[in-house]
Amino acid sequence: MRTSIVVFTCDLRLSDHPPLRAALRGGRRVVPLFVRDRSVDAAGFAAPNRLAFLADCLGDLDARLRQRGGRLVLREGETVMEVCRVATEADAEEVHMAGDVSAFAIARERRLRRALEAEGRRLYVHDTVSTAVAPGAVTPASSDHFAVFTPYYRRWSAQGLRDVLDAPRAITVPEEVGSASLPERGEVSGVSPGLCAGGETEGRRRLAAWLRSGVDAYAERHDDLAGDATSRLSPHLHFGTLSPVEVVYRAGRAGGAGAEAFVRQIAWRDFNRQVLAARPDAAVRDYRTRHDRWRRGKRAEADAEAWRDGRTGYPVVDAAMRQLRQEGWMHNRGRLLAASFLTKTLYIDWRVGARHFLDLLVDGDVANNQLNWQWMAGTGTDTRPNRVLNPVAQGKRYDPDGSYVRRWVEELADVKGAVVHEPWRLPAQERSRTGYPEPVVSLAEGLARFKQARDRA
Repeated sequence: MRTSIVVFTCDLRLSDHPPLRAALRGGRRVVPLFVRDRSVDAAGFAAPNRLAFLADCLGDLDARLRQRGGRLVLREGETVMEVCRVATEADAEEVHMAGDVSAFAIARERRLRRALEAEGRRLYVHDTVSTAVAPGAVTPASSDHFAVFTPYYRRWSAQGLRDVLDAPRAITVPEEVGSASLPERGEVSGVSPGLCAGGETEGRRRLAAWLRSGVDAYAERHDDLAGDATSRLSPHLHFGTLSPVEVVYRAGRAGGAGAEAFVRQIAWRDFNRQVLAARPDAAVRDYRTRHDRWRRGKRAEADAEAWRDGRTGYPVVDAAMRQLRQEGWMHNRGRLLAASFLTKTLYIDWRVGARHFLDLLVDGDVANNQLNWQWMAGTGTDTRPNRVLNPVAQGKRYDPDGSYVRRWVEELADVKGAVVHEPWRLPAQERSRTGYPEPVVSLAEGLARFKQARDRA
């Protein structure tokens, strides 16, 4: 009986999985393989929150495979070496996997292709597994990628999607291929207390609930910090427990302004991937340099530490940073405010913020994280690179009654009214009782410093 291998990476599901369906063609046996690659740890991407969520995903994937007569094979080591080892054990002719856009993933694919071809085996890489539209599917006439979202979105929206694939009913895995023990969430230390559950079963439950009772109001409420009216599906899209093709299809079937606004966010995700695919160094270098002379030294580091700890003295920024530490996730409006404050009010390198987010975010994704940070810092694709978000004005606009701030900044839980966004206006005695810190910098000083640094003073 002929055998294929499916290498799972950030596509930890059975539903709508093109590599798996291709590997099964002709009634083949399949080795569903996940390699716990220690080079990911060495690169600094093995954050506790993502390891815990990953453990949930692998356990659920194994359970769903066993329901169909199969099982997940887990190996630990360098990916190319382990895939080739399993191919030899199973006498597999083909290896299937999803395409990816990071420099790490591209280099891994090239090494794996060479190693397999040297053994007389073939590697098949499938698009539209982690994206709704493949990174190179829509391009402008004069470039290899779109640098501005709006024209990209027009072309993206006109692009037809492939059909959604059902999960296979039966999977046969060669008995001779052994597996390491699957990890468990409880084995991971340093996990955020409020981290959400992972796995395809949970992802599909969340998607169904969102489409049933959340998406209709998304256009009006997606910036409502206290209302928490976003889908919270980003971890499942990052780990691939949900297919972006299926998500777009089902949201489109739901219809309405909310669904349209939600699908636009999926397009943003694809947009960032097509940028990174074309410019891999944008993960670490300015996409469009502004010749910034970012602040360094002890004072800058103290400001950055106050930002990480949620003690900047600006309540809505601190609330967002504390939510990140507690849940391993942050509301999208909070991400914008936190990034603007670090890069423009404090004038600290966007890479400092991007690193901290990757250390904690369960949906920490190189394309989305790095390029969204660059967008907010003004070094990326934003057509208004010098915009600065005022945290007081933004707090009053998107958290008008202060509920989000009171939820996450416990020192201010008893402060009534809109003054919760400006605690320095409290009477001195009351302010002292809160124990909440003074602002690390005045907004006027921060703005003047930023304008001078960008030669716009």
